[in-house]
Amino acid sequence: MAKGKHTLRPHAETAFAKELKALKAQDKQHRPQGWELSPQAVVTYLLGGELADGTVVEPKYFGQRRLIEVAVATLVTDRALLLVGIPGTAKTWVSEHLAAAISGNSTLLVQGTAGLNEEALRYGWNYAQLLAEGPSEKAIVPSPIMKGMTTGKVVRIEELTRIPSDVQDALITILSEKTLPIPELNAEVQAIRGFNVIATANDRDKGVNELSSALRRRFNTVVMPLPATLEEEVKIVETRVQQTQSQLEIPAPPLPSEEVRRLVTIFRELRSGKTEDGRTRIKSPSSTLSTAEAISVLNNGQALATHFGNGELHADDLAASLTGAIIKDNQQDAPLWEEYLETVVRQRKNWKDLYDACRILL
Repeated sequence: MAKGKHTLRPHAETAFAKELKALKAQDKQHRPQGWELSPQAVVTYLLGGELADGTVVEPKYFGQRRLIEVAVATLVTDRALLLVGIPGTAKTWVSEHLAAAISGNSTLLVQGTAGLNEEALRYGWNYAQLLAEGPSEKAIVPSPIMKGMTTGKVVRIEELTRIPSDVQDALITILSEKTLPIPELNAEVQAIRGFNVIATANDRDKGVNELSSALRRRFNTVVMPLPATLEEEVKIVETRVQQTQSQLEIPAPPLPSEEVRRLVTIFRELRSGKTEDGRTRIKSPSSTLSTAEAISVLNNGQALATHFGNGELHADDLAASLTGAIIKDNQQDAPLWEEYLETVVRQRKNWKDLYDACRILL
């Protein structure tokens, strides 16, 4: 990277280097071999807290402490960790920060896609060298998993269920035996301590490949829930939007808390199929309306307000992105969004500005 330039999104171990350094300096608990921090310090890094020297550790995850403790305890053992949840439940975010805290490196990543081949999980070949010298260790191009095994680091696999089933099964020997056979060299790679795998998956999107029972047994599964309360989700959204604005250096004023609350209320109601008070049933749209999407809507609204408005987020800035987030399938989603506007939004006190702004876009 050229000097003076700023990366758009620094890796977790870079963005939170000061916190990780402070935690490591004051961590007196037992550290498993190959770990940068003790399990207790990893949990503190994820959930936040104040250290003895006054360093404030920013929360990375808002939710159940026990859930994070279970995830960390799994990685202490030789079981791999599978984080499951609908899109937007912070699976990727948590996996990145776990890898950063445990290994000091979150970059050993396999991004699952429908076209992924087995080489991406095992190893490939430098074909020029292979043709010139034949099979040799020098000709091997290691996958992130092979690198993690040889260096004792945590490897992340994103969207495991998007990987074809026959390719998924290449993980079975790696996870059960902690070895990676190289039949071309009549050799194998054995993992050193510190190596483990964190995978993420969801079963809501199209193109999902079921995991075999043999592969599932190699993982301890932790289900990542949606935020339990309105207040919790509002806090998550506000925090993440502020972080994004800081990283992108967007000169925006603080988010109006009322606008955040209105947006999160709409998302929660459409997602659950009922109003927050439970009195009115609502049809749910085809989109998941996750917390991550709410963050995206607010970021876009803030950008509109900053560059094309008076700098302060208003209902019309929010409505522009909100409508696009909800209406993914025009035939299915537009009628139910219109119905929600008429039966819920229109009836709420002090929501007329948002109702009018959204109606204009229909």
